[in-house]
Parts: sequence; C-alpha cells; structure tokens
Amino acid sequence: MNHTTTSGRNDSDKIRRFQYSALAAQANGRNGSVGHSLPAEPLLDGAGSQVPVIDPDLQDQTEVAGDPERSFSDRIEAFQNVIDSEVGDTTLSRVRNIEREIGPRQLFLKFEGGNPTGTQKDRIAFAQAMDALRRGYDTVTVATCGNFGVAMALACTVAGLKCIVYIPEAYQTKRIREMLEYGAEIVRAPGDYETVCGISREFAAANEIYDANPGGTNMAIQLEAYAQIAYEIYDELRDAPAVVAVPVSNGTTLAGIHRGFVSLYRRNKTSRIPRMVAGSAYRKNPIVEAYLRNSPSCIDLKPHSIRETSINEPLINWHSIDGEQGLRAIRESGGWAQQLSDKSMVNSTRMLRQLDGFSVLPASTAGLMALIDRHQREALPGDRYVAVITGKEA
Repeated sequence: MNHTTTSGRNDSDKIRRFQYSALAAQANGRNGSVGHSLPAEPLLDGAGSQVPVIDPDLQDQTEVAGDPERSFSDRIEAFQNVIDSEVGDTTLSRVRNIEREIGPRQLFLKFEGGNPTGTQKDRIAFAQAMDALRRGYDTVTVATCGNFGVAMALACTVAGLKCIVYIPEAYQTKRIREMLEYGAEIVRAPGDYETVCGISREFAAANEIYDANPGGTNMAIQLEAYAQIAYEIYDELRDAPAVVAVPVSNGTTLAGIHRGFVSLYRRNKTSRIPRMVAGSAYRKNPIVEAYLRNSPSCIDLKPHSIRETSINEPLINWHSIDGEQGLRAIRESGGWAQQLSDKSMVNSTRMLRQLDGFSVLPASTAGLMALIDRHQREALPGDRYVAVITGKEA
C-alpha cells in the first residue's frame, strides 16, 4: 500500500519517557497544527491524562514499539506489552456510601478514568493502533471533539505511527494541546462532529490511510475492545450483574459491553445477560429518543436544535453513529434509557466526590443517574448493579 510517510520518526529525540512535561517539551519541532492556531481559551473542559501517562518503567517497550528500524515482531510484542500494562483492567469499586444514601443494595462503579488519557477511549485507540501496525499502515486518521483524539494520538505515538486528527473548526478544547504534545497533526474542518467524521473518513479512503472513526469497517475491533469491560466485570464478580448502566453518545461503548456479556453467557460463564441501561443528555441523543418514543430505529435529531454545554458535550449527537447497535443492546437485554439534565449530572458529580471520593466529569455519571433515577421511582430488587464511569475530571 502507498501509505502517507511519517516524517522524523527515526530521530533520537523521539524516544519517549511519557511524563507529561517531557511530552510538552518535545512538541516543538514535531507535527504541529495544520492551518489553524491553537485556541486561546478552551470553551469546554474534558477528562485529563494520567501523570505520567505511561509508566516510565515501560520506556524500553515504547522505544521498541515506536522504532521503525526494529523488526515487525519485536514492535508488535512491545506494543502489546504496553497495552497489557496500561490499558484496561480499570477499578471496579463498591460504593457503600451511595448505597446507604440512596441504594440500590450492591452498587459498583467501573471507573474508566484510570486509563492513560482518562477515558475508555484508550481501549479502542490502542486496539486500532495495533491493527494499523499489523496491517502495515504508518498513518491513522480520526475525527474528534476531544477525548478520542487524545487517546488516538497517544496510541499512535507509542506505536510509531503518524496521527492526523480532524476537529470541527468551531470547537475549542484544552485537549488539543495534549494531542499536539503526543505528536498529532491537527486539521480544522468546517461543520459539526458528524460532518467532520465523514471528511476524515473520505481523506482516509483517498489516501489509503487507516480510518479509526466509528461506524466504519473497524466497528468489530471497536466493539471487541469495549467488550473487555464486560470480561473485567465478570472477572471481579464471577457472574454478570443485574444491570450495567453506561453513558451514551454514539452507542459504541454500550453495544460493546453488551456484546461481551452475550459472549460470556453463550460460553456458560454467566447465569444471565445484564440489562443494559443508557443515560444521556435531555433530548440530545438519538438512542435515548428512539427508546423513549418506542421507535424501531434510531431517530436523527435536528442538528440546529441541539445546544452544547460544558456539561453535556460528551453525550450529544444529532446522529449516533453506532446507535442501532446501542438501541438493540438496550432492547434485547430488557434494559431502559433515561435522559438527564445538566443539573442532575452536576449534582451526581458532587455526590460521588463527597460520598465516595471519585473525581469525575458530570457527563460520565449519566449511566449511574439513569440507574439511580429508576431505583428512586421504582425500588430495584436486592442484587448487584454496575455503573460505568467513563472519564475522570481533568
């Protein structure tokens, strides 16, 4: 294949220790933004990377994985070692103080903020970077409003791949700085996220570049990466919980977790498949709207009717790219969907911090609040319940 050439990857100054400050120092002279300057003031906050983002003890592995002069097998093995050490296996914690305050009886939080860049997006980013490396690509492209772009930029620089990140030109986030620090090229494109995602996909097809966007040919890789969350919950509980509640935007995380539990059940590992619960912003997500209206398929919303805020941005879409899979997961499992106000998500963030010491983004609590709201209206039976918290506060 005629892939885009990655420039400068052999330079000795690309040896990465991955302390955040070291990455910042290396940003000058590497891949910069394309055609646009970094926004002076971020409009929206987001999650934050771990510090250091990759354990310095893995420096030898990151050097091997990112070195194109090393053998293919050595690079693959080293990159897999980084994945095994750093991505996934996030904490599952029982939150007894919340149980005592509002129930339900056994409530666990699966905290995805423990991933390198602070969200579950590292799971699919590293999985796709591995796929790109194995298939001989040297460049990856993705569209983002923040978190996925940071995760993909980090995964690519560990793997020695070039990363081109498309961002809606009107969108501002401090995570752009992290993308640059992790070596990504930033391309500002006109339109909303869904439009820019299409532009990134077209660019990949025209230039034989690896397309890491949701809804494309790599959907199976993304779903399997999120299925690992189900396997990890099973490893801790030794069975499936009654319910798994997840914040939803495109629906990929929800659908992937459901796929994982279906696989476990078919292999007689669990006694049941949990009910899948989706939480999202009020009237701003097609999956939740379709469920509440009893529509047979996802309902695209009117783009101009959606107003982003610093609270709801990670959740909203006028078109959920993997929405059909997410909606199917809810219905096939006998779950439910709930829409939530910004105020309720902010209040839930305060509750988590005060009662159990979690520092998370408000949107990250949407699944938890959908579960709690149902329990307060209709007491759920004594059982085990899991809410996936998808990002830590920066």
